[in-house]
Amino acid sequence: MKPILEMKNVFKTYYLGEVPIHALNGVSLSINEGEIVVILGPSGGGKTTLLNVLSGLDTITSGSLFYDGKNITKLSDRKKTKFRKENLGFIFQTYNLLEHLNVYENILVGKKLAKEYLDIDKIIETVGLTKHKYKYMHELSGGEQQRVSIARAIVKNPKVMFCDEPTGALDEKTGKIVLESLININKEFNTTMIIVTHNPGIALIGDRIIKMNSGKIKEEIINKKRTDPKNIPWG
Repeated sequence: MKPILEMKNVFKTYYLGEVPIHALNGVSLSINEGEIVVILGPSGGGKTTLLNVLSGLDTITSGSLFYDGKNITKLSDRKKTKFRKENLGFIFQTYNLLEHLNVYENILVGKKLAKEYLDIDKIIETVGLTKHKYKYMHELSGGEQQRVSIARAIVKNPKVMFCDEPTGALDEKTGKIVLESLININKEFNTTMIIVTHNPGIALIGDRIIKMNSGKIKEEIINKKRTDPKNIPWG
């Protein structure tokens, strides 16, 4: 498989007075195109910092970051913003949807950010929201709203999707439905997925599990067969 994201000997350092705190401590990682990678670890272990650095939301102190073979480490803020807009999608624990717009219109907002967008109706079908197409946010459950946010992110056809605790605010049944939507997106569009979670059960849906702690990768596990979200343990 072709690497789409690579980081080499990356440090992200903060200072407490004169004492350096390494949120990332010499991390090297390669992520392949079409892969689902789950980053697992305790609070404060470095997993969200890793996601933010990989996605260009945060800068690194030292090391190198490559996207599709191109070194993006020293891009200006303006070029980083353009890079994220054209290549990346984001899903967060909070949905950040527009309450005065319906499902279709919220997804349309994502489409307008893209040059090479996907068909909205196909995306709505893929995340299982066809019958809710014209409903407003107050008419939807939390899980349905999260699937709207997934659809909005994917409609602009990102090469890589970053998911930061995408089921963190959801119960088990609803969370598994959301995970099924992510799996469907990956299968349908070969979208590379990077999922940050503290839930070890969710790690089983990935091709690879990265265990983080103290700013380092402690273990890397190849998952030979993904587990269907319906069958994973929860919590």
